[in-house]
Amino acid sequence: MTGGQVTTQRGSARAIWSWALFDFANSPFTTLVVTFVYSTYFTRAIAPDEISGTALWSRAVTITALVVALSSPLLGALADRGGYRKLFVGVCVVVCAAACVALYAVQPGQVLLALTIFVIANIAFEFAEVFYNAFLTDVAPPGRVGSVSGLGWGLGYIGGLAALVIALVTLVQPATAPWFGFSTALGENIRATNLLVAGWFVLFSVPLFLWVREDKSRISASEHVLKDTFTQLKRTFLELRKHRQTVRFLLARLFYNDGLVTVFAFGGIYAGTTFGFSQAQVIQFGIAINLAAGLSAVAMGKLDDRIGGKGTIAVSLVGLIIATSLAVLTTSAAGIWTAGIAIGIFAGPNQSASRSLMARFVPAEAENEFFGFFAFTGKLTAFIGPFFLGELTNWSGSQRVGVSVVLVLFVIGLVGLYFVDEREGSRVRGV
Repeated sequence: MTGGQVTTQRGSARAIWSWALFDFANSPFTTLVVTFVYSTYFTRAIAPDEISGTALWSRAVTITALVVALSSPLLGALADRGGYRKLFVGVCVVVCAAACVALYAVQPGQVLLALTIFVIANIAFEFAEVFYNAFLTDVAPPGRVGSVSGLGWGLGYIGGLAALVIALVTLVQPATAPWFGFSTALGENIRATNLLVAGWFVLFSVPLFLWVREDKSRISASEHVLKDTFTQLKRTFLELRKHRQTVRFLLARLFYNDGLVTVFAFGGIYAGTTFGFSQAQVIQFGIAINLAAGLSAVAMGKLDDRIGGKGTIAVSLVGLIIATSLAVLTTSAAGIWTAGIAIGIFAGPNQSASRSLMARFVPAEAENEFFGFFAFTGKLTAFIGPFFLGELTNWSGSQRVGVSVVLVLFVIGLVGLYFVDEREGSRVRGV
């Protein structure tokens, strides 16, 4: 290996806020494209009908999950050995933003084109998350990993919320006509929300590239990068027994994160189809969920620092199980609103604490690789929830039956989490 730039930014307020703003930058993609606006528009206006549209959307999410799962550990190890973390983030931002711009041009009926572009955008978004998450241990002091991660998730939900409000006021349901000359014909005003997502992602990503430094002190010489990448992967697999708590945690997360992926991908579709929410009501629903999630992610970040990531995740999973049960059983608009807000309250801390617990476990010399495995297990079976939701919906003709799979995934994840020893995992890393 060769020496490189050593980062001294840990604990720097500017570095922490610049890192956290990337969550603010990328969250509108999840909120507007994946969950509440474009996904609903796809099922209603692009796909032949809402039932088949739900199944097709689930398959697109499944393809994304498989590609990311199979590629993330290798790309993570390559970023470790080559010092490519920030470069990879930049490429992913550009690709995702460009694909969002392309989604604006897709017309009703162009199903394959819409799904292809969405898959490209979603893959780029997920890869950016892998390398971005690995910066957490570079900017957060050991005693503040939970609160810094919570700050990022909180800003992320605020970003999603702000983008939803702007989309609602200017494009989806303006007081008079859509702004900037967009028409309501062929859903142009709805499709234009993708342009908002693209510009937002690029603009608010800038602080990460300006003020968060990449630690290149352990990179390999350029001629050895590829060889050392595969050597690092081989060493990790050979030393899995040493990282057994990490393995246990990732196995538990494999299931409960799949539940969250399914909720995010189909929450808007479920509200729109099963409960008859209009496009504007779906967005208002999303605003409420994002507000609840953002506030709770920041608040429970401090709880994470006190009781640890495992305890915070367990609390959040119990809350998610109760909220999901209500979402499946309720038949009223008030019931789904209550369930949705409760899911938001517990989803934010769940994601934040999962990231912070992983940061407490990862070896300093393999941060990108281990966050690649974090993405690997987050996506390896992430097709299960969307796939079974789509297929059960097709089989039964009811989305309510499909959504019940989420409840099963949360329960399995909670059981698996019980066997994780956070103290041992931290000792292995040396924290």
